[in-house]
Amino acid sequence: MDEVVKIVNEIKQGHIKPIYFFMGEEPYFIDKLTEYIEENVLSEEDKGFNQMVLYGKDVTVEEIISNAKRYPMMADRQVVIVKEAQELSRTIEKLEHYAENPQPTTVLVLAYKYKTLDKRKRLIKLIDKNGLVYESRKLYENQVGDWIKRVLAGRQYSIEPKAAAMLVEFLGTDLSRINKELEKLEIILPKGSAITPAVIEENIGISKDYNVFELRKAIGERDQLKAYKIADYFAQNPKDNPLVMTTGLIFGFFSQLLQYHGLKDRSPSNVAKTLKVNPYFVKDYDIALRNYPMKKVSAVVAALRDIDVKSKGVGANSVSQADLLKEMLVKIFN
Repeated sequence: MDEVVKIVNEIKQGHIKPIYFFMGEEPYFIDKLTEYIEENVLSEEDKGFNQMVLYGKDVTVEEIISNAKRYPMMADRQVVIVKEAQELSRTIEKLEHYAENPQPTTVLVLAYKYKTLDKRKRLIKLIDKNGLVYESRKLYENQVGDWIKRVLAGRQYSIEPKAAAMLVEFLGTDLSRINKELEKLEIILPKGSAITPAVIEENIGISKDYNVFELRKAIGERDQLKAYKIADYFAQNPKDNPLVMTTGLIFGFFSQLLQYHGLKDRSPSNVAKTLKVNPYFVKDYDIALRNYPMKKVSAVVAALRDIDVKSKGVGANSVSQADLLKEMLVKIFN
């Protein structure tokens, strides 16, 4: 995200490159950078004649080059944006000759989503030399909470750690989807508001008491009554709480506990860094560490692998989700 901010700030300061190549697995940052250039490089008066948006599936590399070589009309520069440029993956290297000597009055933007080009390729080296190459990487799950916090801070909102964790566990690491939900909350809440678990529950439909985060916490605390209540809620609402996702997250939790048991340095900062979790939640892992010795954690990990296979229908076609959830908890607590 820091790199994205740096690119935007350079454009704001007038340091605009003749060619931008945005590529990578995370489409959110590519879309945001492309959108920023589309909206801000040219004035509204200049956009009519000097801004063109093309799509990879509808255009050839030769046509892109032809448009890029045009001179702007009554303006200092023109902008040519190629969205979904990954559709040109088989022919994209034909841009080499243009990248070697890009038109100085053109800003060519290539949004190459979900994929990357080998940085050793001549095309990437040429764009890096004469323009800018940015690789948009997927965030790890433990990084998304901080990203949510930073995005909201920039919009004059704050969010409680548990609320951020609920969003991540419900929506995963899909930044575009998370951003849409945040934008909905911004319509409802006045600037300066704090987003709490109650706000998430009321407006997004994620229960603050019956979610995987709370199930994991109950398991860590060996609170069997709470864990079985949440499991029963999941069984009654299988569409919102798919078993495969539940077992996957609980498996991840115990895998992290296994790592924790092997740590010599158990300082909160090292635990958070090693387990890739928000420091706010380290205390939950501390409690679970005391409740589950290493031998028990190893047994639970093996049992969860078996439950995961069954949840996918292998050797357990007639077993209900409710029964599999109960089996999972029995094997964890016993």
